[in-house]
Formats: sequence, C-alpha cells, structure tokens
Amino acid sequence: MFQGKVVWITGASSGIGEAMAMEMAQGGAKLILSARRQDELKRVAAQSGAKEVVVLPFDMTDPNIFPVMVKQVMDHYGRIDMLINNAGISQRSNCVDTDMETYRKIFELDVFGQIALTKAVLPHMITQNSGHIVIISSIAGKIGVASRTAYCAAKHAMMGFFDALRAEVHQHNIMVTCITPGFIKTAISENALKGDGSPYAKIDDDIKFGMDVTKAAKIIMRGFKRGNKEIVVSQIPERAALWVKRLYPNLLFWIMSKRAGKENFK
Repeated sequence: MFQGKVVWITGASSGIGEAMAMEMAQGGAKLILSARRQDELKRVAAQSGAKEVVVLPFDMTDPNIFPVMVKQVMDHYGRIDMLINNAGISQRSNCVDTDMETYRKIFELDVFGQIALTKAVLPHMITQNSGHIVIISSIAGKIGVASRTAYCAAKHAMMGFFDALRAEVHQHNIMVTCITPGFIKTAISENALKGDGSPYAKIDDDIKFGMDVTKAAKIIMRGFKRGNKEIVVSQIPERAALWVKRLYPNLLFWIMSKRAGKENFK
C-alpha cells in the first residue's frame, strides 16, 4: 500500500512519529522526517532502514518557513502522497494556574502549526488529485481531562478542523484520517508544559503503563489499510470512556471530576 509513496512525518524524532517512520519504511515508503532535533532525526532515519529518506528539521511554530520546506520536498520527490501531522506538546496544570502565554504556545504548535503546514501541502495534493492527510489527535480531543485544558482544547480544535477539511477535499480524491490515541508510552508527559511554561519533566503513571508505541503504530497502519477515517488507538479503559461519553455523558463527567485534583504540579 505504501510502496514508493512519499510520506512526510512531523514530530518524527521520537514517540509515535518515530514508530510510524519505522512502519512506513518497512512498507517501502519514501520518507521526509521533520522535527527540531536534527541529530535525533538522523538517528531515526538510519534506524528506519528506509531506502529513500530526507531529514528536514524545522520549527513547527514558524509557519513562514513552511513554503520553503514544501518546495524542498517537491524539488526532491516531485510529489507528497501523505502528510502525518504528529508534532505537538501537552500540558500539566490547572486552568487557574496556567498563563495565557502557555495556552497560546500550545495552540501555536498543536493547532496553527498543523493547519499552516497542511495548507502549504494541500495545493500540491489538489493538483495531483490524490493525497492523504493524517493528524495525531488524542482521546483528549473528545473527552475533557482536568489539568489539560489547553491540550484538550487544542485536540478538540484539530478534530473539528480536519473533520471539516475531509468534507472539502473529498472531491479532490484526498483522504483525511484522524488518529485518537489514548495513553501511549512516549515522552509526552515529560515534554509537557506546566502553567508557567516550564517543562513538567515527569512521567505520568498513565503513560508509564500505557500502550507500547510500536504496537500503537501497527494499529494505525492497519487502520490505514482498512481505509478508516478515524482510528482509535487505546487500551480498554480509554476506549470505554468514549462509549460512556456517547451513551451516558453525565456519568463520564462525574468520573472525570473524581479523577481531578489527584496530580501534583508543583
């Protein structure tokens, strides 16, 4: 399915992005790997075993550079078959303790960066009358979680934007897939921001005992092959929460209220 396809992955230096790079390389894809850390991208490129790979480091919060990056990709490969919007950052702080600048920082990366890069790539996909746009959202894009108001808001925004985009680009033979992971063993909590914008730098228990990231990537790949427009990647508790939200929303709100206040962000 991915043999010879040009796949661009952001946030590819670790976590789900790195795991997806490995899976795509095994499937024969031609890769573009992007993140800020060039050394880590080179490591992932080497370990992936991909026959063709371009390391393209840049900052997702600097949309002025996106047209230049897209041009580099088009000059090298001549097309972009899939864009996997994976870059992002989370939060660990209560609303009352969160600076507005921290909210803006998270939205710049998790929302506006994804939209801007998609907009830069989209005209080329429309011209070639094919393409696949993927976002790595979250269960938090469907369920509100205490101490993650910024992250939940950003992921809800992503789901809304890309669900709407799917309807727009269907006529151009472009597919849009939203990935909704639950707790996955990545560095997401360590890289999360506290209310003042400083690093949280801790591993949450939920993350520590979450799904293995390689297993998560394989589930995503199966979803791609089935043509799923939304792919839930989670263990039983998170998946059950989605059903409770749909069938018994007040019960879920009560459960989430009971969970609140159990974490220490000091």
